[in-house]
Formats: sequence, structure tokens, C-alpha cells
Amino acid sequence: MHTVRVWDLPTRLFHWALAACVIGLVVTGNIGGNWMNWHLRLGHTVLSLLLFRLVWGFIGGHWSRFSSFLYRPSAVFAYLRGQTRPEHLVGHNPLGMLSVLALLLILFAQVGSGLISDDEIAFFGPLVRFVSSDTISQATAYHKNVGKFILIALVVLHLLAIGFYKLVKKDNLVRPMLLGDKRVESPVPSAKDSLGSRLLALGVYGLCALAVYGLVSLGNGFG
Repeated sequence: MHTVRVWDLPTRLFHWALAACVIGLVVTGNIGGNWMNWHLRLGHTVLSLLLFRLVWGFIGGHWSRFSSFLYRPSAVFAYLRGQTRPEHLVGHNPLGMLSVLALLLILFAQVGSGLISDDEIAFFGPLVRFVSSDTISQATAYHKNVGKFILIALVVLHLLAIGFYKLVKKDNLVRPMLLGDKRVESPVPSAKDSLGSRLLALGVYGLCALAVYGLVSLGNGFG
């Protein structure tokens, strides 16, 4: 058996921070009232995290890079037929790829629609003044009545998949995302997780957060 670093610290922090923010978004969105202030803040935080993950998907640790888990359709079908490869047992397998991409896409859509949504009571997204009333109406309807439920369904499927792999396939997917390492049978590359890479991630996230702050400020300060 070989012990390899699968998930670098920045990826792990991203994962758990995103999970906490999504839970917070669902809770504050359903409570409403003054909690919507936190809903907006959490939405901005999620956007900064998503931007970070996009960048980290190109420069992060080996198994966090998109190049390590972007599979062709033929590889997905082969995996479904039981044809696994060593790398499928380390990072994201082909089904995990679909789950990750779906979650990222829906989260981007949910946050993006939130930026141009208006509840016509007291709260509205920072970019509503840049789009037409029809666009605002459509974005609000999607954000409140469609995207939210798609996101919840994907999260539930994600949790069920984790439970399935733990109970049926005896593959604990949570432990590596907590500790970073995983024991595998075949020798595979370890993800780089040095002080330098962690400082790089901190700098990248800082720039992403600054970009989101600038975007929100542009909307709030326009006119």
C-alpha cells in the first residue's frame, strides 16, 4: 500500500468552506427577514470561493487540477461497466467528475442569478441596475423557485454517493478530504502541498475576494 497526498490543504479548506456557506445560504434564504443580509454576504463569499476553485483547477495540487479528472464520455461509460483505472481510486472518478462539474455549474448559476435578483421588498442583488426588468424577473424566479431546489437535490445526491461508497464499496471519501492523505494499492503522484503552494493559494483567494468586492462595489456605487 502507498500513502499519497490527494487533496492539498487549499482544496480541503475550499471544500469545507463552500459546504458551510451553502448550508448557510439555504438556511438564511428560507428564514428571510434581516437574515437576508447574511444571505447576501454568504453569496459573495461563495462567488469568491468558486472563482478560486476555477483558478486552482489549473495551478493547484495534482488531483485538484481539472486535467486529472476531466474524462471523456467513453471513460465514463467504461467506468459504469466496471472498468476502473488506478487513478479512479485516488481523486475524482468519472462519476465524481460529473458531480463536481454539476455542483460548480449550478452554484455559479445560483450566485449569478442572485446578483441580479430582486425580492421587491427590501433586498436586491448589487447588479440589478445593470439589467432589464425582464431579466431581473427571470433571474429572481430561477433563483428562488428553480436553482435552489436543483442545488439541494445535487447536494443530497452528493451525500448519498458518499454514503454508498463508504458502505458498499468500502471507500471512505470523507477522510482524505479531512486529512489530505489516502492509502492506495498502486503508486500514483502525490499532490504538491508545500508552504509555498499554500501561500500561493492564499494570494489567489485574496485576488478572487478582491474581484468580488470590486464587482459588488461597482453595482452598489454606480449612479
